[in-house]
Amino acid sequence: MNARDEQSGLILLVEDNRQIAEMVGEHLERRGYSVDYAADGVSGLHLAVSNSYDVVVLDLMLPGLEGLDVCRKLRKEAKKSTPVLMLTAHDTLDDKLIGLEAGADDYLVKPFEVRELEARLRALIRRDRRQVSTEILTVGDMTLDTATLRLTRAGKELTVSPIGLKLLGILMRESPRVVSRRDIEREIWGDTLPDSDTLRSHLYNLRRIIDKPFNHPLLHTVHSSGYRLADVETEVAAAT
Repeated sequence: MNARDEQSGLILLVEDNRQIAEMVGEHLERRGYSVDYAADGVSGLHLAVSNSYDVVVLDLMLPGLEGLDVCRKLRKEAKKSTPVLMLTAHDTLDDKLIGLEAGADDYLVKPFEVRELEARLRALIRRDRRQVSTEILTVGDMTLDTATLRLTRAGKELTVSPIGLKLLGILMRESPRVVSRRDIEREIWGDTLPDSDTLRSHLYNLRRIIDKPFNHPLLHTVHSSGYRLADVETEVAAAT
């Protein structure tokens, strides 16, 4: 295990294609990153659970244990919030939704430019290293503790991906105001903006978790303006 580089980062690369792994590893190490490597899902999961990485770069198709299963186990069983960048050969919206639902923070479609991979890593690391203030955010019957990252609605604890929690933090702090798509993307990913499906996919997964099981939605799309988190029923009752 290499010592963590505070300026760049400690990366776990889980990729069974040796050529891709060597290309990515050599580039990142030249750029000042420390890189650990696993060629199969079982080894990758063991390293990800046992160590503290800045980002896990995880291939979707792996021997032993597929990338989706590695990500699910990392989130649900190990309770690790390490940012995960998924590498996939599939470019459909459904495939991206499945990856994000499993707990991935971002994805990159093969073949990719290694410079884009590095840019995505920098954005994830910057986001994850930002100091988190101790704050209890509440909208309607939903509460988020920003220190413990515990999210509940109507007394039920909910499990949301790290990017999903970041999204909720932004929207809950601004509630009931509308936040533009551009402002959300820049707050989460900085200047390295994702493709057009990424934010939409994360919002889709958020709605599935925080709204679908409950009587009324809190997350609302405001056409041509952005998104807002609000208890509309309470607003209507207060106005009448």
